[in-house]
Amino acid sequence: MLTPHAFRLTLGADLKRSILAYVKQKDIKAGSLLSCVGCLSHASIRLANESESLELKGPLEILTLSGTLTPDHVHLHISVADKTGRVYGGHLQDGSIVSFTAEVCLAEYANLSFSREQDDATGFTELVVK
Repeated sequence: MLTPHAFRLTLGADLKRSILAYVKQKDIKAGSLLSCVGCLSHASIRLANESESLELKGPLEILTLSGTLTPDHVHLHISVADKTGRVYGGHLQDGSIVSFTAEVCLAEYANLSFSREQDDATGFTELVVK
């Protein structure tokens, strides 16, 4: 019931938007991001419990990228390293731009359906698994 997917993004692609576009194109109802290696020229990362995003200029090496994939939303966490090796991480936001390449591997779960619904306890849309 697990279907692997892999694709490569190139210079100028918005990392988050491109992953969501792939999920929509392939009609993935439930999935998770397994890995992503590559680099960014710019990263927009929302930190935990913050409303503002950290804006980083590249070159940035993608160290980790993980998250859940629904048909209308991708919830992704990223860690990147700058040219000095300093590491930053948090929620991946739109506007994080690939420089050179990003190799993305994800898994699709054919026996599940993921969606997101508002949770009054957290104040966020949270994962619903069916």
